[in-house]
Amino acid sequence: MKRIIAAAAFVVALLPGIASAHDKLTVLLDWFVNPDHAPLVVAKHAGIFDRHELLVDLIAPADPNDPPKLVAAGKADVAISYQPQLHVQVAQGLPLRRFGTLVATPLNSLVVLRDGPIKSVADLKGRKIGYSVGGFEDALLKSMLEQYGLKLADVTLINVNFSLSPSIFSGQVDATIGAFRNFELNQMDIAGKPGRAFYPEDYGVPLYDELVLVAHKNKLNDDRLKRLLDALEEAVAYMHNEPQKSWQAFIKENKSLDDELNRRAWGATVPRFAQSPRALDSRRYSRFADYLVKQGLIPKALPVADYAVELH
Repeated sequence: MKRIIAAAAFVVALLPGIASAHDKLTVLLDWFVNPDHAPLVVAKHAGIFDRHELLVDLIAPADPNDPPKLVAAGKADVAISYQPQLHVQVAQGLPLRRFGTLVATPLNSLVVLRDGPIKSVADLKGRKIGYSVGGFEDALLKSMLEQYGLKLADVTLINVNFSLSPSIFSGQVDATIGAFRNFELNQMDIAGKPGRAFYPEDYGVPLYDELVLVAHKNKLNDDRLKRLLDALEEAVAYMHNEPQKSWQAFIKENKSLDDELNRRAWGATVPRFAQSPRALDSRRYSRFADYLVKQGLIPKALPVADYAVELH
């Protein structure tokens, strides 16, 4: 019996050492925690990161523009960012590379009231359109309008910051560009004012990855990044196999996320997570770079390896 007790005490004494053996990794989110980050949060609270000997710190930014810049400056390990922004940031000289994909489909959309007067993109002529971030959203809207012979000059653009749905409800604008289809449509439906979405990929905009994981280009050999991708792949499978358990893991640290909007957004987002986050579609990145050149957002299309890599 004394030997058993002594052995147990020895194991307990080792536990702090076991915990400290986990490699720390800082991941900067693109925004406050929401269902778009579900695989990361689930991996943290369902013990998946532990199995890959990772101690991951998920940090929501004070400014959504900061995470890629902080990674480029070597002040964080990983940032969640957007493929369109990545192309622009690399063109500006930031030493960033996509090494994984989180959300593998576009989420961006143009949204109007379902029962309103706009039944087609062609009906936007002379209308007011709200937006949050200029640049890429302008390019999306421009591409969609061109399908009907319209130009940006044919609409009035109004910066509504991040008050997208409320600006439609109040009549401030007739439509918004930049609305995430997994959130705004659910938010509008819950408010009793259902929306209609027009998807950029249906109007000539090439498909792209909405959310990607980026790291400094000189740190891609870091084994922690590979283990992070393995853990995310396992987390996405767990979310499909154990929806209720994964939801409980998601809300474990923040019970305020347990509401109707986040539950709906969760259901709309889970099918869009990359089931193989390390896989790279080079043609998608090349095609999208060409599109951004055409839109005047980057001066030239660089080789895909300057934007994204696949870790083996």
